[in-house]
Amino acid sequence: MKISVAQFQPKDGDKKYNLSIIRSLANKAKSLGADLISFHEMSITAYTFTKDLSREQLMDLAEEVPYGKSIQELIAISKELDIPILAGLVEKAKGKMYNCYVCVTGDGVVAKYRKIHPFINKHLSAGNEYCVFELLGWKCGILICYDNNIIENVRATSLMGAEIIFAPHVTGCTPSAMPHRDYVADKYWQNREDDPVSLRMEFDGPKGRGWLMHWLPTRAYDNGVYYAFTNPIGYDGEHLKNGNSMIIDPYGEILSEIKSFDDEITLAKVTKEKIGLSGGWRYRNARRPELYRDIIGADHKSDTKPIWLHGDSVKDK
Repeated sequence: MKISVAQFQPKDGDKKYNLSIIRSLANKAKSLGADLISFHEMSITAYTFTKDLSREQLMDLAEEVPYGKSIQELIAISKELDIPILAGLVEKAKGKMYNCYVCVTGDGVVAKYRKIHPFINKHLSAGNEYCVFELLGWKCGILICYDNNIIENVRATSLMGAEIIFAPHVTGCTPSAMPHRDYVADKYWQNREDDPVSLRMEFDGPKGRGWLMHWLPTRAYDNGVYYAFTNPIGYDGEHLKNGNSMIIDPYGEILSEIKSFDDEITLAKVTKEKIGLSGGWRYRNARRPELYRDIIGADHKSDTKPIWLHGDSVKDK
């Protein structure tokens, strides 16, 4: 199977524009022979700007799944282009709101996942179940952004049978306790055409790709799964994001990666044979859960608020 991942610079709350870019990139993916395409977290609505929205404003942005206008438009795009599409938005259901990610085909919604560890807005509720579904003869899972940082989520999804994990993100280029993690100054983005090297060094260094390489290939390797990582490029809200959308194999090797500063896609072929040959597959089969079942399953208070939410944007620095 040929899978594709995308990256683009969204517009805050502009669903019509964002869906037009999703359509354009999905069309490009189809023309290049892709069997499906995956977009980033809350790609239909944009993400970071929602941190400042009131409950009423967030509710106005949110839609029901599958009956909302944006989901119906996404289904129509998928049907027209004959390609499954994975994308995200804010869902509302029974008075609650969720950071939601869906997989659609021309026949409707195939899968829906609610982010287990939301934090961008206090009015978002947490999802409470994993998601593994069939698509084109493959078992697929979804984990949104922060959910992938908790290794138990990835292990659980893989143990439920996932062969590919779709990992939609809005991440990178924000402060952290880790050395050299921080915002990327706006001047680099504004000067990207005249000095692309400086921006690429910022994006590929410890603020962006360098941080991803500490853990992202490991999730694929340890669990013997393919990873389809997506991330916006340019500004999402007030935060500059590094893109680097990529497809990683069960060996933890990068099959394909986007290095463009523009709205773009990349493709890679995935094969089931590689899963059974991977170290992660063997290690999963060697587990002895009787030794650590009570340890891993013990009660624990969850705290997901990132450091950057305590500070101010440095877009103007």
